[in-house]
Amino acid sequence: MKKLLNTFYVTTEGMALRKDGENVVAELDGAERGRVPMHMLTGIVACGPVLLTPALIGACAGAGVSIALLDRNGRFQARVEGPVTGNVLLRRAQYRASDAPEDIVRSLLIGKIANQRAVLRRAMRDYGDEMDPAQAAALGAACDRIARIMRRVEFSPATLDDLRGAEGEAAQLYFAAFDHLIRSPDAALRWTGRSRRPPLDAMNALLSFLYTLLVHDCRSACEAVGLDPAVGFLHRDRPGRPSLALDLMEELRAPLADRLALSLVNRRQLRAGDFVIADSGAVSLTDEARRTVITAWQERKREERLHPFLREKVPFGLVPWVQAQLLSRHLRGDLDAYPPWFWS
Repeated sequence: MKKLLNTFYVTTEGMALRKDGENVVAELDGAERGRVPMHMLTGIVACGPVLLTPALIGACAGAGVSIALLDRNGRFQARVEGPVTGNVLLRRAQYRASDAPEDIVRSLLIGKIANQRAVLRRAMRDYGDEMDPAQAAALGAACDRIARIMRRVEFSPATLDDLRGAEGEAAQLYFAAFDHLIRSPDAALRWTGRSRRPPLDAMNALLSFLYTLLVHDCRSACEAVGLDPAVGFLHRDRPGRPSLALDLMEELRAPLADRLALSLVNRRQLRAGDFVIADSGAVSLTDEARRTVITAWQERKREERLHPFLREKVPFGLVPWVQAQLLSRHLRGDLDAYPPWFWS
């Protein structure tokens, strides 16, 4: 159960979580609304004003169940966890590798860029007949240019700054073509560009919320195998930033989060009315929309794909854990290189 990164999401404002024996109990207005055995969980994610009792917090810390607190917009606020565990030799190897991370960063970016291209190519296959010639040509050109960047990353000698520059170039091409993937009739759901902290339109709000869920799972995976989630390779060290979790998330963003966002919008499970605009201009999901997204997220994590390195089917929810394991094996010297995960 732990390997599947089972996470208990709480999105109803005013919900109270308490410990009852070995169970996590959710109550609203004094009535029990849910009960989950603690041994089945690796994390609790609370969105908005949710009450957690001291007894529950202490029990989760002792059982290795992390608690992540998000604001109403899905932005990370705090994390509660117990004593740090893990293999000190593995962490020392991680710290040494972070001083010369080019090879690991190269593998991460090959996976990320390949998966971005795969998302664009999937849209061409799914909606190519519905696109006008200009849209099809734009997507085809973006795929070709991204393929050239990927080959450059894979085969050309490069410094860390060169690799980060290639990542930025590929991301610019990918997001420039992103609006062509949206089939919703709602004008408010069109894509105009990436905006963060805060998101300024509906699609950015949806992506930011999904990225928050994904980085939580990646951080849990790092901790589960004994890696330090704060010391990464692609992302620079910064106090409070889970750099390694962000690294692992990069190759998973497009196939897990972006594809799910597109599915929810294109299937009209989310419409313009599912988003609210604050006086500051920040856009966020409504409570009901958050529940829709989280339900879809949990369903997506149960889907299976063939892992290109392991040559066996792996649920999406297990992919962060598997990749963290493969990274730890590389750091220990059991693997010559870190094998990225490719979506197909």
